[in-house]
Amino acid sequence: MLLPARVAHGVADGSVDLAFRTWKAARVRAGSTFLSSAGLIEIRSVRKVDVEEISDDEAHRAGFSSAVAAVGKLRRTDDPVFRIELGWAGPDPRIALRADDDLSDDDIAELRTRLQRLDNRSSHGPWTRATLQLIARRPAVVSTDLAAELGRPRADFKLDVRKLKKLGLTRSLDVGYELSPRGRAVLTLLEDTRPGGA
Repeated sequence: MLLPARVAHGVADGSVDLAFRTWKAARVRAGSTFLSSAGLIEIRSVRKVDVEEISDDEAHRAGFSSAVAAVGKLRRTDDPVFRIELGWAGPDPRIALRADDDLSDDDIAELRTRLQRLDNRSSHGPWTRATLQLIARRPAVVSTDLAAELGRPRADFKLDVRKLKKLGLTRSLDVGYELSPRGRAVLTLLEDTRPGGA
């Protein structure tokens, strides 16, 4: 579930605790969590509602000025409207993960396995090491230029970087990316174990 940054930060500060969506079927379930720009958000309840049930009070809880404004943002379809109760569940766990560069043998083995799995599943061949090396060499460079250097479509390149971010190895900047402390440690290990050295 995607939330605009303004709404996500409202959930984090407690000023927003509802969202409304028009879906054919519920796409989230109570008790699940998802990452937003403001951290981890929990789905506390999900139920169908009639549009007429959306009050000004509930619209305010969803970050809108009125029920009319909230309803106006819903997609114009015959699909049901869902009322989703939200709560902040904590900071983005990747933030702490990115800072953790004290890797145990188990951490290293797991990361090697996960990176190898990403390489093996790729339709364009192994990419994880080359992408980490590129970001290390060219931090804060626009993704269009990075993708071009690797001969990759920008959208596909950004998707790959998000996979590394999920492992705590990179972080997004206002422009481009940089390796996290964890990412630098992993790249050093990869380079040290490369056949023939770095």
